[in-house]
Amino acid sequence: MANDVGQVADWFSKPGDSICALMQRRGVSAELLAERLGDFDEVRGLLDGSNRIDERSSVVLSELLGGSRSFWLKRQENFEKALERSLSLAGERAEEWLDRVPMPRTRGRRPRSPQAILKEVRRRMLFYSVSTLESWEQRYGRICADTHFRRSMSFVPQNSAVLLWLRRGELEADLVHTQPWSPDRLRERLGRIRRLTKINHPSRFLPKLRALCAEAGVAVVVVRTPSGCHASGATRLVSADKAMMLLSFRHRADDQFWFTVFHEIGHLLLHGGETFVDGDDTPNDRFEAEANDFARQCIIPPDREEEFSNLKTRRNAIIRFSISVGVSPGLVIGQMQHRGIIEHRQMNFLKRRWTWDEIDHATV
Repeated sequence: MANDVGQVADWFSKPGDSICALMQRRGVSAELLAERLGDFDEVRGLLDGSNRIDERSSVVLSELLGGSRSFWLKRQENFEKALERSLSLAGERAEEWLDRVPMPRTRGRRPRSPQAILKEVRRRMLFYSVSTLESWEQRYGRICADTHFRRSMSFVPQNSAVLLWLRRGELEADLVHTQPWSPDRLRERLGRIRRLTKINHPSRFLPKLRALCAEAGVAVVVVRTPSGCHASGATRLVSADKAMMLLSFRHRADDQFWFTVFHEIGHLLLHGGETFVDGDDTPNDRFEAEANDFARQCIIPPDREEEFSNLKTRRNAIIRFSISVGVSPGLVIGQMQHRGIIEHRQMNFLKRRWTWDEIDHATV
């Protein structure tokens, strides 16, 4: 077992990185780990570095993931030493960490004393699991310069908000056990994913969507967007064998939600491991046009386009058509509105809308 654990033990990376890798390798679910540790907050804390591995958790990790209890305690000790070394090397660049690397807001003013500044730098290193500004820039900062991110953001604070949203999504994706990423398996499951649009409530369709995507190596996670972020969905390859589909439920309507799902699947199948962030102000470049076309064809099959274009704007006609093509009426209405067949104020009673309570209940 020592060799098995050693292969995933980078002594700067958080112990949570080793926990996550071994959970994935050994098929240990976050649910099982939470059951043994007490709750999901404890699992999240171990994975994101905010909780230390102690005597109790080392026993649970040893039993479920292998390695000795002393291995896990030493893993924590070595990481803390590496973290302190990184902080000491930050030196004069500590202020730069605060200027360049965004974090969720906390109460109080910007730290002023050297001790408080280093404490805040430590928090950023833990949150992003990086030891230097260069490593943060390579993994996250460069996203801001990427066409698929930068051109959809109009000013810097939005960049920070989207980076925070993406990182929160990555941390949630750590909790999702998936099979190795496979575009072919995702494409094979597209028909079953499409049929989920007919299910009314998020608490019923979201677990099924997650399960189908996990079989293809995609962790589906839902995170509300922070202030300043207007994204509805994003895709990102979070490891060599795991993709993430991040959803915000921003508009809380079935036509918007499912179009986003199919749009993000389009990015994964057509554009590989690049990072895409999609919102209302995302420009319609080639990549977005291809993902939009993919989503439209998922909703209205190409061989039914002519019939759709001539569809009567009557409730029963729209419901019959939606049943015949196998999607919910709300998705058909969304396409009719988007393509200018009807106005955006028309036929909205056929869409399904959800409250945040319904969404939050489905994502617990």
